[in-house]
Amino acid sequence: MKTYKLLYLQIAILSCLFVSCTKNFEELNTDPNRPKSVTPGVMLSQMQYRIVNSSIGSARSFTHELMQVDAPRSSNSGGVHRYYITAGTGVWNSFYTYLTDIEGIIALSDKLGEKNYKAIALVYKSWAYSILTDLYGDIPYSEAIKAESGNFQPKFDSQKEIYTKILSDLTLANDLFDDTKALSYGGDYVYPSNSLAGSKNIGIQRWKKFCNTLRLRLLLRLSKRQGEIDVNSQINTILSDAVKYPVFTSNADDGIFRYPNVNPYYNPNYTARQLDWRNENYYTKFFLNKMNADNDPRRTVWALPITVGGVSVYRGIESGYPTTSSYVVGQNSSYTDDLKTSSYLGVMITYAEEEFIKAELALNGFNTGKTPKTHYENGIAASMTQWGVVMPANYLTQSGVIFNAAGTNDDQLQQIILQKYYAYFFVDFQAWFEKRRTGYPILPRGAGIPVENTFPNRIPYPTYLQSLNPDNYNKAVAAIGGKDDSNTKVWWGK
Repeated sequence: MKTYKLLYLQIAILSCLFVSCTKNFEELNTDPNRPKSVTPGVMLSQMQYRIVNSSIGSARSFTHELMQVDAPRSSNSGGVHRYYITAGTGVWNSFYTYLTDIEGIIALSDKLGEKNYKAIALVYKSWAYSILTDLYGDIPYSEAIKAESGNFQPKFDSQKEIYTKILSDLTLANDLFDDTKALSYGGDYVYPSNSLAGSKNIGIQRWKKFCNTLRLRLLLRLSKRQGEIDVNSQINTILSDAVKYPVFTSNADDGIFRYPNVNPYYNPNYTARQLDWRNENYYTKFFLNKMNADNDPRRTVWALPITVGGVSVYRGIESGYPTTSSYVVGQNSSYTDDLKTSSYLGVMITYAEEEFIKAELALNGFNTGKTPKTHYENGIAASMTQWGVVMPANYLTQSGVIFNAAGTNDDQLQQIILQKYYAYFFVDFQAWFEKRRTGYPILPRGAGIPVENTFPNRIPYPTYLQSLNPDNYNKAVAAIGGKDDSNTKVWWGK
């Protein structure tokens, strides 16, 4: 009998515990910081952070080495700096993942009637696809992001088709932006678009400028294809109507994801070890020697000085050096630790670039309202301001910087692109794309680069496509010239 009583007592106690534990279970196990529903704002902020992390990571790991910003301390085989370019998966995988989020924002914005979110998403879509197609050439576009509907083997669209749609989407985005409305669900970490200042949304005005500055970047890239696409007329349309098609006019417009460095939006290099951040890579002689000659103040933000003979100097290493060479740790300049935590490293497109674009357009006879020299000098000054340094009073008039207005078009173009190269510090692949388009800057060829290795024109497709999407992969390779290698030129580069 006692046993039964004891058993009933235990059941009663457990029942009470169960009730007390489950009574507030849902309340206790609900994260108050987690959104209760998916909104365009939630999707936008997370996508903005993740996609720019991927782009600046590629700038550091690929573009900087290829374009002789830096080089590995030791490299006993291969290497991007020796023009060994392997099939790329990093940006392909990450960008297509984030393009799924972008398409989600577009669909949700249409459902909710949120035109500003849709316009921002279209700008991101155009920016991301322009990078992908400039990297690989023909890529999945019209049938991409269709896995939910059962399409796991999308066709590859031609670069011409992709650029035509990108330019159309940017025109649409420009028309959708409404600077009288705030972003209903917040979420924008690039511009102050989440609320109005008086009766206007300054952030949306800047997004509209981003949209048209990006459009000018891409139209300039297509200059060789004038006739196949109405490049010149679109450029003139933008330049002739600054009210309808505004572009960047100051550093306040810079398209930068400004890392707040609070959870979860930290600079992705925030916790990088010294070994990974600066001990294994050093700036090159090509990159630093000009900065040294020009007394470029951006060195103090970008590079660590070393002491040689009791004197503090900025010193670089060779790029493309023989495999038998290596450099001692700590005896050459590398990245400053401040860059690891910088709020301003998430660069996408800037006012400095806009001025260099206009410098080239003015050089080619377009009416920008200013001379190539003025735009060139504005671009240099804007880059200095972007990085928080003061330009020396004589910087623009010294030998090696002063604009050669009496030189040939090619002489002036070379100057513009060289300064644009420095303004592209940590900007995804743009310095490489411009080198492919213009031939500038002229990079010295390292002694360790094999004779058969040539400067690359593209990245080969990810190898897994040969098994996962073989028919469309083979069609794409045939369409770009029959070889899936880094020597094949993309459409706008032919």
